[in-house]
Amino acid sequence: MRCNPPRLLACAVLGTLAASVPAWAQSSVSINGLLDAGIYRGFDGVNQLGTIQRSHVAISGFEDLGGGLKAVFRLSTRLELDAGDTEGAGVKPFWHDESTVGLQGSWGTVRVGRALTAMWAQDWKFDPWANFNRIASPAWYQWHALTPSDPFGNNGGAEYGRLNNGVFYDSPRIAGFTLRLSASPERQTALGATGRPYSAVLEYEQQAVAAMAAVERNSLGDKNSFLAGKYRFGSAAVMLAHDFSRSAGNVGESRATTLGGTYQMGSTTLKAGYGHQRLNQDTNRFVSVGADYALSKRTTLYASLGNKRDAHVASRTAFGVGMSHAF
Repeated sequence: MRCNPPRLLACAVLGTLAASVPAWAQSSVSINGLLDAGIYRGFDGVNQLGTIQRSHVAISGFEDLGGGLKAVFRLSTRLELDAGDTEGAGVKPFWHDESTVGLQGSWGTVRVGRALTAMWAQDWKFDPWANFNRIASPAWYQWHALTPSDPFGNNGGAEYGRLNNGVFYDSPRIAGFTLRLSASPERQTALGATGRPYSAVLEYEQQAVAAMAAVERNSLGDKNSFLAGKYRFGSAAVMLAHDFSRSAGNVGESRATTLGGTYQMGSTTLKAGYGHQRLNQDTNRFVSVGADYALSKRTTLYASLGNKRDAHVASRTAFGVGMSHAF
């Protein structure tokens, strides 16, 4: 457009807006999460209204840097929906779930900050309740029993799942295989740590088959190995996992084997799980069933029932109904 002097200001404004459009298109920020609440009777025999599956709110985004390279970030906090508190208020950090920034390219993604370790970030795929349901998930009670991912990660207290001061790498998928690594360059010797923590996962997923092999060591020297597989056929899926965790110096060890299955009938998904754990000299068992009913792609009603038979403890049953909404 030819700009005469009277139109100079208008041309300048239009030029600025035109130059800005590509920049707007190259970045994105989103807010998402899961809100969950239910009424349940826990394994302690107490009736409660609260979170059965954990709620969280996350802010995440990226900027396209060109040449196939992106800057990425994620901030996520967990909350107790019944009272509006953050999860573990005063004990866990506010961004308990994740706080990372990183780069993504054709070679994979590297993030730094606090996040789930390579093993904990992927194991949920092999439990019918995604290691996410305090009533029915065998994984919740039996996996990684003696191996906190960061023994000092919650203001000096143990964290099961996440690593502070971490570096996290996820490779691109090649012929169905994905490599995932996490570690920390820091050595917490002042807190009694004996080494640097690390976690490594080799994952395979191709059509109906998924599998995972993982090893992890925390800063105290506790070690964990994990093997799992899943097979999908039609509307059903079966999954099997074996977890072996042991304290430093082999002071204690836990071997847990879990079996699970799901079956989808229209909007309803039926679930069943079984767990067998050998914790030192004791044997613990866990049996559970449940059903999810999808009101929409984002909103689900569910019912869960679990039974624990731990050594030296009478059989206990928990049950509940709840609702979750993803946004």
